[in-house]
Amino acid sequence: MYGVCGCFWALRPRYKRLVDNIFPEDPEDGLVKANMEKLTFFALSAPEKLDRIAAYLSERLTRELNRHRYGYVCIALEAIEQLLLACHCQSINLLVESFLSTLRLLLEAEKAHLHILATNSFVKFANIEEDTPSYHRSYDFFVSRFSEMCHSDHEDPDTKIKIRVSGIRGLQGVVRKTVDDELQVNIWEPRHMEQIVPALLVNLEHSHSNSGSPAEQTEVCFRELLGRAAYGHINNAIKPVLMHLDSHSLWEGGGFAVRCFQIIMFSIQSQHSHLVIQQLLGHLDANSRSPASIRAGIVEVLSEAAVIEATGSVGPTVLEVFNTLLRQLRLSVDYQLTGYYDNAGKQLTTSAQEKTLQDAVIKTIGSFANTLPVYQRSEVMLFIMGKIPVPGIYPALGSPNAGFEGSRMIQVMLLKSLLQVSERYESSNLLTALPSSFLEPLLSFTLMEDPEIRLLVLSILTSLIDRRQNAARITKVSVTFDVSVLEQKEDRCSRQDNLFIRKHAQRLYRHVYLACKEENNGPDHYKALFSLLAVLSVELVNEEVLVDLIRLILALQELGMSNQENLSVFNRCSLHAICAASLHLLSQLGLPPSLNHHVTQVIESRQKEQPQLLPENILCDQPRYINKQVMYSGSIG
Repeated sequence: MYGVCGCFWALRPRYKRLVDNIFPEDPEDGLVKANMEKLTFFALSAPEKLDRIAAYLSERLTRELNRHRYGYVCIALEAIEQLLLACHCQSINLLVESFLSTLRLLLEAEKAHLHILATNSFVKFANIEEDTPSYHRSYDFFVSRFSEMCHSDHEDPDTKIKIRVSGIRGLQGVVRKTVDDELQVNIWEPRHMEQIVPALLVNLEHSHSNSGSPAEQTEVCFRELLGRAAYGHINNAIKPVLMHLDSHSLWEGGGFAVRCFQIIMFSIQSQHSHLVIQQLLGHLDANSRSPASIRAGIVEVLSEAAVIEATGSVGPTVLEVFNTLLRQLRLSVDYQLTGYYDNAGKQLTTSAQEKTLQDAVIKTIGSFANTLPVYQRSEVMLFIMGKIPVPGIYPALGSPNAGFEGSRMIQVMLLKSLLQVSERYESSNLLTALPSSFLEPLLSFTLMEDPEIRLLVLSILTSLIDRRQNAARITKVSVTFDVSVLEQKEDRCSRQDNLFIRKHAQRLYRHVYLACKEENNGPDHYKALFSLLAVLSVELVNEEVLVDLIRLILALQELGMSNQENLSVFNRCSLHAICAASLHLLSQLGLPPSLNHHVTQVIESRQKEQPQLLPENILCDQPRYINKQVMYSGSIG
């Protein structure tokens, strides 16, 4: 019987005999290299037989797999791999179909080591460059199976890590094989992205510092995937990220969500950054009725993404970015006042939660403004100003039920946003920084009763006028302040600045004076006033401005001594203190010697007799007062 079999074996096709000869008697001996070389030579000599060789190798592998002879399975797979690497590009399609069907068989098996074996083989195949197009090849199964491996929950921890890493490498192989070939399956279709992206994010969540961990492999794969994304593919890649963060409640805390989008922003092509921003803004709007912690998490991610984004690449809808953020501020104010973040009045929220969100939105507005060129920042400031409810100019915003308190809160939030933008604004002339359409409504806020609003206005004015960042150098109000620590102008005022002085200076001085008449001014208001006067003195230094500032300071001093105003002792002392500090500063910028000498004499007299009229003693944690009747003496004038 054996002789008959041997006789028939000799009559078998040559390619089958060559394939059979590569298998040793003992699988532990591995592939018979000499016979493998003969098989390779035959395949290269007769490329029309490649499909039959591959089919027979696949048949042998299937047979050995069914018999659980895994050593021979490895040998058969190795043989196919060697043939793939050795064959010319034009002939590779004859092998690929049998090869891929073999890998499917191994990936469907129950043994974890076979899954890893098949994945390693697929990765080798993915690195082979093909010149010949393939019209009918499908990788749907591999996307699904590799994604499933990324979610492995094997009972053995080491095996679980190996399976997950293999799944990630497999997905990376699919991406490399398909992303640059238009004739291949479109890996960017939502049905594929919805499997690939969550599989990667699950492993990215669990960070490990050791090399070869799922998290490390995932980040490499994720970056490669995003780096290959063209303009039309960005949205399909980002949507599954947003869905994953939603379904796993990963916005709260912000850590993982921020890390995800840092990877995304650094990986995609810079000209596509604005698409990611638009997706996040749309998602923020979609979550307007979500808890404050979720909204704050999305806003934090937006802020970090804006920092990474290339300057000026927010995209064509710059104002829409700020419109969305301002809308979230107004909604948050409504929720804070009602105590609910849904229309039904069932979902509770707290003032602390909404305050955290509001601070995050304001910070994000500043981050976005920092990415814009100067001319766009000016547009943004005008846009924000147009959203602020100004008495007699703009109507009240917010919900109809918010009332006066709602309008006040919105005013404060939007002015804080305006301050964030103005602090990053740089302009060569004040006429551009403070046009009439912006300055007039801004100055109208100095007449508001709310002290927080007036303080914000003073800070905004100072930041826009201060082109040399001198305000940061004024650490405290003092009559010993040395003007040399400030950066001073070496040239005369520009034509535009002189035009600004002629058009707006008197209105600015008048509103500063009126703001000082408010009884509820605190130490911060007077410190802000000194900073504004100091910045004006340095930025607009000329004889006309110097005279006008002296007149303003003397008028403020007169206000502090007037019996007609209902000012407290603290207010009056603070006004005298600010006048003394401001005149001391002006004396170093070119006051007439006689006036300079008089200022010095009055300050020395106050130090001995009226210390409460000096900033060191009144604008401090524990103000010093003396008899109210003698506090008006020692005027500078």
